[in-house]
Amino acid sequence: MNVLGIETSCDETGVALISDRDGLLAHRLYSQTDLHAVYGGVVPELASRDHVRRLLPLVRAVLDEAGMRGGELDAIAYTGGPGLLGALLTGAAVARSLAWGWGVPALPVHHLEGHLLAPMLEGEFEFPFLVLLVSGGHTQLIHARALGDYELLGESIDDAAGEAFDKTAKLLGLGYPGGPALARLAADGQADVLRLPRPMLDRPGLDMSFSGLKTAVLTAVRKGGHAPADVARAFEEAVSETLVEKTRRALKQSRAPALVVAGGVAANATLRAGLERMARESGVPVHFPRAEFCTDNGAMIALAGLRRLQTGRAAEAVDDAGTPVIHARARWPLAELTG
Repeated sequence: MNVLGIETSCDETGVALISDRDGLLAHRLYSQTDLHAVYGGVVPELASRDHVRRLLPLVRAVLDEAGMRGGELDAIAYTGGPGLLGALLTGAAVARSLAWGWGVPALPVHHLEGHLLAPMLEGEFEFPFLVLLVSGGHTQLIHARALGDYELLGESIDDAAGEAFDKTAKLLGLGYPGGPALARLAADGQADVLRLPRPMLDRPGLDMSFSGLKTAVLTAVRKGGHAPADVARAFEEAVSETLVEKTRRALKQSRAPALVVAGGVAANATLRAGLERMARESGVPVHFPRAEFCTDNGAMIALAGLRRLQTGRAAEAVDDAGTPVIHARARWPLAELTG
């Protein structure tokens, strides 16, 4: 069974081909970082237009690398949401068109399900598990009982952790994307020079908040007396310790036998080290994607489509007459998925 995956939810164009027999056969990723850097953030219209330019050449490159023709595919999986609507529609339209031409189904995949399955690209493991999904758009703790059976245990009530990284980097005068730039700067900072708040750790529950940390950073910068690297390190440590402690509580509450960490911020070395240490203390294995599959990519979408095909839970989006249609939703709660 061969599945082509297409990811266009935001500012990365990802295409990959996966096989149930041979695993990941080929993948390509084009990042729009340089395109959006001049604006200090993603411009949705420019993102959509760039996906139009990049998609078909990437599809050809992936098929050529795998030595496969479109007619040999069993399905095309594409990101149906959540994300930027124009970007989603671009990928969905290309996927649906190719599927019609090649006579295969086009399957809309939930972007977050793709992320939480991404560590399986490194090796198989079984449900259930706890997921810490931490990215620029989402920070959530999810009890994944089975494919399509997801319970949201807690989330950020304001900024996602990745969003807070980017905004704090902007306060410090760093470039776009801010998260990686802040992490590089933090590596040169001194420990215990500045301590920032650990939001919502003094109250029960698994929800999180990161917007106040930006205010704390702004206050520290205005007061002066701290090197930017020290401020960056204090911020990174505050976010990481908050995420680690909330995840520890979620493991205890859910009694999940394993931990999965996914999303762009999962590549952060400080957070990874803290979560690995906490997982050892809790006696559970922890699974991460490799760094290139932490951010948005086509491989995770192809894998999610393959898993749903294998379990008989894949379905095309159709209208009332049963005709296949394009599926794209800017907002699509993970809880609405079914097994």
